[in-house]
Amino acid sequence: MANTDKTDNKDLFASYTEDSIRSLDWREHIRLRPGMYIGKLGDGSSMDDGIYILLKEVTDNCIDEHTMGFGKQVDIKVTEHHVTVRDFGRGIPLGKVVDVVSKINTGAKYDSKAFQKSVGLNGVGTKAVNALSSYFRVQSVRDGRIKAAEFERGVLVKEYKEGTTTEANGTQVTFTPDDTVFKNYRFIPEFLENQIWNYCFLNAGLTISFNGKKYLSKNGLLDLLQRKTNEDELRYPIIHLKGEDIEVAITHESQYGEEYYSFVNGQHTTQGGTHLAAFREAFVKTVRDFYKKDYDATDIRASICAAVSIRVQEPVFESQTKTKLGSLVVYEGGPSVKAFVLEFLSKHLDDYLHRNPAVAEALKKRIEQSERERKELAGIKKLANERAKKANLHNRKLRDCRLHLNDEVTGKDKAEQEARRLNSTIFITEGDSASGSITKSRNVETQAVFSLRGKPLNSFGLTKKIVYENEEFNLLQHALNIEEGLEGLRYNNIVIATDADVDGMHIRLLLLTFFLQFFPDLVKNGHVYVLETPLFRVRNKQQTLYCYTEEEKQKAIKQLGNKPEITRFKGLGEISPDEFSRFIGDDMHIDPIILSKDIHIQKLLEYYMGKNTQTRQEFIINNLRYEKDLVEETV
Repeated sequence: MANTDKTDNKDLFASYTEDSIRSLDWREHIRLRPGMYIGKLGDGSSMDDGIYILLKEVTDNCIDEHTMGFGKQVDIKVTEHHVTVRDFGRGIPLGKVVDVVSKINTGAKYDSKAFQKSVGLNGVGTKAVNALSSYFRVQSVRDGRIKAAEFERGVLVKEYKEGTTTEANGTQVTFTPDDTVFKNYRFIPEFLENQIWNYCFLNAGLTISFNGKKYLSKNGLLDLLQRKTNEDELRYPIIHLKGEDIEVAITHESQYGEEYYSFVNGQHTTQGGTHLAAFREAFVKTVRDFYKKDYDATDIRASICAAVSIRVQEPVFESQTKTKLGSLVVYEGGPSVKAFVLEFLSKHLDDYLHRNPAVAEALKKRIEQSERERKELAGIKKLANERAKKANLHNRKLRDCRLHLNDEVTGKDKAEQEARRLNSTIFITEGDSASGSITKSRNVETQAVFSLRGKPLNSFGLTKKIVYENEEFNLLQHALNIEEGLEGLRYNNIVIATDADVDGMHIRLLLLTFFLQFFPDLVKNGHVYVLETPLFRVRNKQQTLYCYTEEEKQKAIKQLGNKPEITRFKGLGEISPDEFSRFIGDDMHIDPIILSKDIHIQKLLEYYMGKNTQTRQEFIINNLRYEKDLVEETV
């Protein structure tokens, strides 16, 4: 029906004038849409939160210097809210120190003679760090001369005159992330250490000093896989192959799933891309050709753990955060990335298997074991999938969000879509009241809710058959879309949201057992979290404070005085939707599940979820005080 309100249309037309058009400078644009440049913001709970991207953008420049043959060490210091990165490369040309950190599309990466196969090409990274930092200082030393400048939120506040120095050549950047952008942020040491190690693995021989501790890798991706795997679980020794501009490391474990670490020009492409797809395809083809048997691709890749790194000129990434390599990349004007990777594996992996018959035999046995398991599951999977489809039509276990991760990007900026994907979250909770509160208070664009019915089954020691036979596990697997691996994962963040009591903690443990038993790569890749909701509400007529610990409660009581009202939240369902929206929004408290390198997953699960050994009995007895305190707080 036509709009007959001509007056409104006329007013709208008249209001759209030259004054409506506004040009943002580089700093304003970055601060207005930070997600375009650093992905999601976050508080540091996730390894891909913005504060780590800021560190990465600065460190990438140091790595590029090292790659070009200048500087064998990088010094990184991170305190609670302060970061300093110093390289010993050539140093920024002194006359351009201000420009390269404050003028968009300014840098040396456009000159392929100065930087070849570098990480950053568009001159944005350091400018984003500058704009999103409350304090930013850049200093360059070249041949006895020094130049420095200081900024606040991208605005130049002090430019030092060029002077003399005895310091070694190189560039130093110091910054403090802006706490009005990154609210309540914290640096998690394990995430920082993982970031540092990746730089070392990809640049064998480079020393990184991180808060005084030196990190060094001599064997590249071989060291990476040794750090990421447990020797007791390997089916054969790690295969390590290196060529010009390509390096791979491959092994198979005993656990379920596929686990990959992919890199382009030193950049950790957490979402993979062209090179990873090429590796997966080339590995299957090479194995089939070697054994002269048409094995199913899923059987060949089942339980694989591999790392692949390539270097190309002018890589095209799908976003500024460089987490996925685009599909149009050509290797130095010659073969495609796909052809390049296939040619390398076809020759070098095939040669390795011929020279190492024991490894070839172990790999064959692992493939054939996967084949038997797949065939045994085939009938069960078919029935389970049909049951899941039917259930999805009628049940309300999953309250999905509006973001469909597998859809093509239409009408949306790819950077904006990427930022939304990084923020996509599914809350796994138990009971109608808890799921109801979260459902009513969530962000329907990016947050979904999956409601459990009672306590999940203890899945330790069970085969994957139970994933399909158990309705809860089957529907959860389909909700996450992880049956065929992480590539189809629909939510970047999987948040376990249970009551802060003994039953809630038991449910957490059962869910973690499920993920570690059948989908350990979800945990290893930093997708699983636990939601922390406040235990207490302390309020008077003027102010309301939410407290997560007994200590915070006591401080709140002193702050408010005059005998404030104190409420102990016994369950998630007791928190009203209006209040709940505060705890699952920008200030959401989530704790990542982090596996240290020395954790043996099966031994860990056996200790906590296996038969009741004497050792575990003693552990429970020694920790009864914690459970008693929970009961006392509830009374």
